[in-house]
Amino acid sequence: MRIERLKAEHNVTVEWVHFPLHPDTPAEGRALADLFAGRGVDVRAMQAQMKARMAAEGLPYGERAMTYNSRLAQELGKWADTQPGGEAIHDALFRAYFVEARDISQPAVLVDIAQRVGLSADGAREVLEKRTFKDAVEADWKLSRRYGVTGVPTFVVGRYGAVGAQPYEALEQLVRKAASD
Repeated sequence: MRIERLKAEHNVTVEWVHFPLHPDTPAEGRALADLFAGRGVDVRAMQAQMKARMAAEGLPYGERAMTYNSRLAQELGKWADTQPGGEAIHDALFRAYFVEARDISQPAVLVDIAQRVGLSADGAREVLEKRTFKDAVEADWKLSRRYGVTGVPTFVVGRYGAVGAQPYEALEQLVRKAASD
């Protein structure tokens, strides 16, 4: 993957900063057709384009009809980053949501994902029930607004950024530009 290659070739450290893409998504989720209604978006064409982009990067991408509120998943991700091996949660959440179309707003789903990557199910459940990392995600949202983030993924290196899925060469150029400052 691009990020792993950047880490290896340029000694890049990755810090996940969460962004409220659709924070008003209701508990039951929202159909993508409803989310994009009236915006002139062809959901099937958009998904085909994303699938092609992901395939070009060697990443899987499934078809999904729903979007779900990712707030609890973000809180779980912040906690996972404090745990040994916890960085694996980010790829697992991506796969669960974008490949398997799982409802990542549901605590039981999130606990299952955490457990599958070797994290404590009890620890994950406690974090979700007590909302231990709510303030940390709130701080991420403020930081993402300060950076001017408008979509995901967004890559920030030093004072430079790029929004959306980027080819390796674009990310490498970003790293080199920031290193030359």
